[in-house]
Order: sequence, then C-alpha cells, then structure tokens
Amino acid sequence: METVALDAKIRNKDINAKNLRRQGYIPVEYYGQGIENRSFQIEYQSFRKAFRKAGSNTVIDLSVDGKENLNVIVHSVDYDPVTDEIIHVDFANVRMDEEITTKIPLEFVGTAPAVKDLAGILMTSLTEIEAKCLPKDLVQNIEVNVESLVDFNIAIHVEDLIIPEGITVLHEPEEMVVTVVAPREEEEEVEEAEGEEGEEGEEGEEGEAEGKEDEKVDGEEKKEEAKKEE
Repeated sequence: METVALDAKIRNKDINAKNLRRQGYIPVEYYGQGIENRSFQIEYQSFRKAFRKAGSNTVIDLSVDGKENLNVIVHSVDYDPVTDEIIHVDFANVRMDEEITTKIPLEFVGTAPAVKDLAGILMTSLTEIEAKCLPKDLVQNIEVNVESLVDFNIAIHVEDLIIPEGITVLHEPEEMVVTVVAPREEEEEVEEAEGEEGEEGEEGEEGEAEGKEDEKVDGEEKKEEAKKEE
C-alpha cells in the first residue's frame, strides 16, 4: 500500500480561518465513525504537494504535532471561487481493517486505431470508477488500454477493465467506459444525405398529387362536354 506523509498541527482556535490562511495555513476538520471530531491546521504548500500526489484515494499518514500518527484520506477540498486557492479540507479517518468506498481515476493509455487511422473522436463515458476495498488495496488509478478500439463499432465496458485484486467495482459490468465515434463531418454528410432523400420523397408526393388533380379536372371537363352534346 502506498501512503503519503503529511504534517499537521492542532488548530489554534484563537485565530479565525481567514487570518489562518493569511499565515499560510489551511484549516482542516478530521472526523470518522466512532471518533471525536478534531480541528487541525496544515501548511498550504505542504498539503498542495501531498494532495497532488495522493488525490482522494491514497491513504495519508498524518503526523499531528509529531506526537501521533493518523491514517486518513481526503474527503473533500473547498476552493475559493475567485482565486481558486484551497481554503478548507476535510479528512476522513481510515481503519486499516475496514473496507472503504472510494472513486478511483481511470488512466487511458495507448492510441486507438479508430482515432489514428479513421480520424475518429475518443469519447469517454467514465473517467473514474466507484469501488470498495481495504485501505491496503487502494491504487492511485486503473489503466485502460484503448488500442483495441479499431473501428466505430467497438467499445470498452466495465467488465473489460483489469481490476487489481482486492478491489470490488460498484458499476454494472455492461456499463460503457470508452469508445470512438465518427468525425463530425461524416455525421453531417449522413444527415445531409438523409435530408435530400426526404426532400425527393416530398417532391414525388407533390408531383403525384398534382397529377391526380389534373386527371380530376380533365374528367370533369369531359363530363360537361357530354352533357352539352345531349
């Protein structure tokens, strides 16, 4: 199991969150089932680097004031809507003997022949999968090789993924992960061709209707002539 180390301090409640951030720290809440909620503070740049590496599905070894170590995962990260800076973090406690439910990113590797040779467009339906496992079995990502996508009729489904041992995927096996679709120009050509066929059909119907109308007029004129002759 891969872990990421991070240092934290017991939060000084005399300093409000805004001033804490001005000093280069992020306010953090730590919680979990059966434990008491606690408030920490973490140096901004240290957390940013750790989070970039760990994401939300890697166990973090959190050292609190150098006196205790906690196993946690990042549950949520709040960002400033204007500056996009991290302003708050929630850590969830991790028990190494209990399964956790998390989302594992999918990493698409290789080149799809339908993209390279047919100018298709790679369309992903899933970029991460929800899974359940023990913390020791967590992985940072799952690779999806797209080299089997040789034409527009092939797709990779959840059941085709290579899932590491110990991980249970919480998706339906037939759910689509990725495929390649035809380029937009080709789709437009098909739509235009269908439209032209429809217009020709309408013109044919109009011509047929006009012919019937002419026949009707001719018939009425002949009836009138017959009456005059009588």
